[in-house]
This record gives sequence, C-alpha cells and structure tokens, in this order.
Amino acid sequence: MCKITNDLNNLRRPELLVQAAAHGTQRYRRRRDLRRMLRAAIPVDARAALEKLLPLEAALEGRRRTRDKNYSVARHVDILSALLAEARVFRRVSA
Repeated sequence: MCKITNDLNNLRRPELLVQAAAHGTQRYRRRRDLRRMLRAAIPVDARAALEKLLPLEAALEGRRRTRDKNYSVARHVDILSALLAEARVFRRVSA
C-alpha cells in the first residue's frame, strides 16, 4: 500500500465536515478549483494533487483542533472536497 493510500485511509474527520465536503465534490471542477486552492499550477495527475492537498488539509485540521482564530471552515471544506474528488480519481486509476 502506498503512502497516499495509507494517509487517505487514516483520515478521521467530524461527520458534518465530511458530509459538507462530499456535497462539495458535486461542484468540484479540477481546472478552476485546484488553481485557486493550491495557488499554483494545476498538478498533472491525481497523485500529484493529493501530495499537495494532504499537507494543506493536515494543517487546517491542526488549526481546527487547536481552535486557531485563523481557521477557516470554508477553506477546510474546499480542500476536503478536492481531496475526496482527487482520491476518487486516484483510486480508480490505481486499481
């Protein structure tokens, strides 16, 4: 099992946050959304996108848990939505 698959399998987040992110995947558009979220060029494939999204999501999760005043639930939902959508593509390609 690769590191990305292991990291995805070990994600544990509050159900409401996951439900909001799952709902967000319906409107997720890779070209539009990844550029905005990553503030960089769009990664070539889902693996590259996940390698950039996982640390961003982990940082947001850390802020959420510590109740950091700079935590943004909207950004967390956006990043999780992208993570779920890219993970779906990654799993389909890797299978």
